[in-house]
Amino acid sequence: MDRLACMQSFVRAVELNSFSAVAREQQTTQPTISKQIVALEKYLGIQLLIRSTTNLSLTEEGKIYYQYCQQILETVAEAEANLRGKEEAKGTLRIGCSVLFGQMQILPRLNTFIKYYPDLKINLVMADHFVNMVEQGLDVLIRIGDHQDNSLISHPIGTTYRITVATKDYFDQAGKPQTPEDLVNHHCIIYSNLATGNEWHFQGKDGLIKVQVAGYFQTDSSIAIRSAILSGLGIAVAPVWMFGDKIYENDLQIVLQDYPPTSFPINAVYRRSRFYPAKISCFINFLKSEFKLDPWV
Repeated sequence: MDRLACMQSFVRAVELNSFSAVAREQQTTQPTISKQIVALEKYLGIQLLIRSTTNLSLTEEGKIYYQYCQQILETVAEAEANLRGKEEAKGTLRIGCSVLFGQMQILPRLNTFIKYYPDLKINLVMADHFVNMVEQGLDVLIRIGDHQDNSLISHPIGTTYRITVATKDYFDQAGKPQTPEDLVNHHCIIYSNLATGNEWHFQGKDGLIKVQVAGYFQTDSSIAIRSAILSGLGIAVAPVWMFGDKIYENDLQIVLQDYPPTSFPINAVYRRSRFYPAKISCFINFLKSEFKLDPWV
């Protein structure tokens, strides 16, 4: 059994949802493709596909194997191209990032990136919770903050600067804090995914200032944080990129500018490998140059 050929047929069968379509693509017969999948299942000792007259669906084991097959086939293709000295950015690039950062900082740039690399397809996975790169089959994860997993490589591509901000209406009612310590008297909007929780950190003249804040609104959604700020629900520490050049619109006001909140690195995280695919390096270099030119990141 040619396992690599069987893997290729399996992946294409999933993508095309048809043995016949794969057979036409490979200029062979439908029974040949079917035999390859059966041989693969017998070799593994598991069922990969649930077959019906009109549909192919993956079993739970099949879903896991499909992700690994994709990675294996792309690695083989990239290795061959690398050895031939003709490596190009092509195939599918699977990117992971948080929801709002993806909407505001990644998506608007993809059109330019794709023009540079027209043979590349993008699969963008956005989530505010922890994402397992292997389980999700990601090539690169854009992460704000430090990354501690030693099995992954973390490449700095920018910095997230943060501000203390609320609406004019909120400040008219609650007053403006003059020091970070004044925040204990305010309704603070808390992002529960923040590593320090409801302890906010600021840079003072004499070093780091830590303040325990409280409020009646907390969420794990970056989109909800932005909406809560704009609706006047309270005061928050938020990334500048969350508002961009609209920071001076919507009656938003920045306070505590002499006490900037702690900034966070923006990292491109990817798996350790003997091969460094062109599609990953091209995307990382693209974002790095983009963020360097953007005053709001």
